[in-house]
Amino acid sequence: MTETLVRTVQQARDGLTSALFTLIALLMNLWQLARPKGFIFDEVYYAKNAHSLVTHGVELQSNGSAEFIVHPPIGKWIIGIGIKAFGFNEFGWRFSAAFIGALSVGLIFFVAKRFFDSYFLASTASFLTLLDGIHLVHSRTALLDIFLMFFILLSFYLILRNLPWLAAITIGLALATKWSGIYYMVAFAGFLLYSDYREEKAMENERPIRAVLIHSLWKRFTQFFLIPIATYLASWTGWFVTKNGWDRNWSHSIVKSFLHYHAEMWNFHTHLTEGHSYSANPWSWLIMGRPTSFFYASPKGCGATSCSQEILALGTPFIWWSGVIALAVTCGYWLARREWQSGLILLSMAAGYLPWFLIQKRTMFTFYAITFEPFLILAIIFALSKFLERNESGEIPRFRLYAVCGYLGAVVVNFWYFSPLFFGSVITYSAWFHRMWIPSWI
Repeated sequence: MTETLVRTVQQARDGLTSALFTLIALLMNLWQLARPKGFIFDEVYYAKNAHSLVTHGVELQSNGSAEFIVHPPIGKWIIGIGIKAFGFNEFGWRFSAAFIGALSVGLIFFVAKRFFDSYFLASTASFLTLLDGIHLVHSRTALLDIFLMFFILLSFYLILRNLPWLAAITIGLALATKWSGIYYMVAFAGFLLYSDYREEKAMENERPIRAVLIHSLWKRFTQFFLIPIATYLASWTGWFVTKNGWDRNWSHSIVKSFLHYHAEMWNFHTHLTEGHSYSANPWSWLIMGRPTSFFYASPKGCGATSCSQEILALGTPFIWWSGVIALAVTCGYWLARREWQSGLILLSMAAGYLPWFLIQKRTMFTFYAITFEPFLILAIIFALSKFLERNESGEIPRFRLYAVCGYLGAVVVNFWYFSPLFFGSVITYSAWFHRMWIPSWI
């Protein structure tokens, strides 16, 4: 009875903690959300597409003609929910990103708790996510990537909870937000197949291992291919049931028209090689070598002759730079001990990061890194878990506790210092320039 009571109290504590982080994140995301006015960065595409979806069921241009779209519909449908609720204005088209971004701050608490079975480390995971600049900027901008990240993280959590059938649906929603979700489909399916194999070997029963693996292969194929594809197709319902979507009538066969549309989408993505002032090679993403500027203006009202207002998709430097070290530590522990936590973190990082190195000619941006940001955070938590391991006397060395507190304090100060660039605050040009620590940030 006592153990049951303790477990109930702990679950209530965990739920309240996650809810508190979610609420704080939501308040931060909603604060002056309608600033700046107008469309910023790619909102000019996604907000308009979302408005058309919730109005007409398919993406149309302002003159009513069909518009060619290069990303699946789910993320835009979600943006459209905010537009339906609050109108076609800055707050309306940014609200859904703010809400989903806040949910991800609370969700990573449960992921880390499941991973490390530590209230402190789980809280630290939410704390670091809350204070990460690239996460905050995405949570205040109507782009698709925050939804992609959330569905991937939710799938990851459901797998940890041993709920792969639900994870299959959420990874399908990730795919229906952006095609890059397919890398996580493959990664998670591979992890579960390997887990099935290890579990079967450990059981040492008399069933033929080949038959067991064939059964496992069919099950995982259903979960991480058939169900995600079905989810993906369902997301295109608006295009299927209307007659005025782009190339909807390209062929008498709706299937051929659909495949033709996707061939054109593929052609766009594989030939997107135009230069851009903020394009960034993936080699520089982890150190934030060339963060993406979503907005820049030189308004008045800062108390100086020259003012600046920028929204910069910059990961909080102390988080991302320490994350590089944490990834090295995580890799070292996996090579030395093959711990499942380190292996799964590295696999998830690789699924979101390494594929970009295969398409070096494509125009790419640092803000894509939000997709694997939760796993960078988990790598930091993994490194902290090793740093805080108890000694032979069962105690955590006090200087290590002080060091971790010092690190978290430094992250707070670092976030506060760069916060004008995350919230789009008007500051003096001098103050803005002093925050350009690396010349390539300008």
